Amino acid sequence: MPSTLARRWSAPVTTRTPELLRWTGLGGAVLLTAGAWATRAVPFALAAAIAGAGLVVLAWGLLGRSSPDVVWLRRTLAWWCAPLLVAPPLFSGDVFSYLAQGEVAARGLDPNVVSPAVGASAEAVSRVGVYWRETPSPYGPLFSTVERTITQVTGGDPVVGIVLYRLVAVLGLLLVVWAVPRLATIAGTSARNAMWLGVLNPLVLWHLVGGMHNDALMLGLMLSGTVVALHALPELRWWQFTAGVVLIGLGAQVKLPALVALAVVGTALARRLGGGWIRFAAAGLSMVAAAAVVSVVTSAGGSGFGWVQALGTPSKVNSWMAPTNWPGYLAGAVSGPESGQAMISSARIAGLVLILCGIVVVLRRQLRGGISEVTALGMMMSLIVVLGPVIQPWYLLWAVLPLAACLPEGPWRTRVAALAGVFALLVPPLAGNFAGRVPELVLAYALGVALVGCSYLVLRRVPVAQN
Repeated sequence: MPSTLARRWSAPVTTRTPELLRWTGLGGAVLLTAGAWATRAVPFALAAAIAGAGLVVLAWGLLGRSSPDVVWLRRTLAWWCAPLLVAPPLFSGDVFSYLAQGEVAARGLDPNVVSPAVGASAEAVSRVGVYWRETPSPYGPLFSTVERTITQVTGGDPVVGIVLYRLVAVLGLLLVVWAVPRLATIAGTSARNAMWLGVLNPLVLWHLVGGMHNDALMLGLMLSGTVVALHALPELRWWQFTAGVVLIGLGAQVKLPALVALAVVGTALARRLGGGWIRFAAAGLSMVAAAAVVSVVTSAGGSGFGWVQALGTPSKVNSWMAPTNWPGYLAGAVSGPESGQAMISSARIAGLVLILCGIVVVLRRQLRGGISEVTALGMMMSLIVVLGPVIQPWYLLWAVLPLAACLPEGPWRTRVAALAGVFALLVPPLAGNFAGRVPELVLAYALGVALVGCSYLVLRRVPVAQN
């Protein structure tokens, strides 16, 4: 007969109390924040920050095998976000680019044409990553307006500016929290699973709250607009549908990929009106017209249309995470850097062609009723992320959030969760370049893994009833 210890060791993770996991994640968030503040002055602080991130990922992963409801998960999100609200910029220094671009805009210049090195103060430029000092902003006029407003309100104070950018990110996250469970209801899946996989995801905590990326605003507007538009279709409430389209259009004026949601709601409209390629084309033209009107209105604030020419700015740095760049890296290792860059350019073109072909296939299936609107959005965003010219960890959220709302229990949901967990730990919690700190990072990750492993063993040995 197995001993008590053996029974405890073999007890499934689903017997862990959600409350214990909630406090484990909160402890990890506190450790991450404290370690991030002290990483330059205190030995092993970086290891503590990495261990804290690992504890959050561990608690999140184990919660996926538990069964708390949406309200409980929403409260847990608030607890885990709380320490990150006072953290320094985490995992990326993009917020310093926002500050510099805001200076450019506040001086009456176009940040989509004038780089920070030309239009911002030397102090602001010194905080920007070296790759982005001489490049114009690739963001849409709505976000350029946000950047200019924050600079004007703060007088260029970087600390207050960071606080306001985090507030903008939190507002975007609130829209995501509102939208994702409703998208799950539209798709006929579990709102609880959608909240866990999508909103409580460590990538959301790291990059929307900790990193203050403008993807929070883009995703919040895009997803909430999709919900509003799709809810309007059964009874054809045109004012509500228009409001949803406008919200999506505003999201695209932050980052262009949000336009994919217009294709989804346009196809849903064509299907609601009876389907067929004529209605599909008419709905598509109306979506293009709506996007153009929103763009003209938001550009009237002075940003202009220079952002369209600057859309390629992120791809000026070859992202090692992007599969379309891998053939180029291989060719470069064999034949030299010139051959490698030529291969990268060719592979990127092939990737864009595949994205367009894939979008056509997905929309065709949606028009014929083969897949839901939310599934179509998740599939098209996945194509853009995987086959695009550049991938950053926060780009995964473009696909993960709609996929979380449409994937049922099964292997695909598990794979998406595993991918998110890996990417959540792939980049250290440092704001910007970490060159020259590789030995420190190796030691920090080793210590972090040891602490998280010990924590997992402790959690395995505490068999208590579910919430």
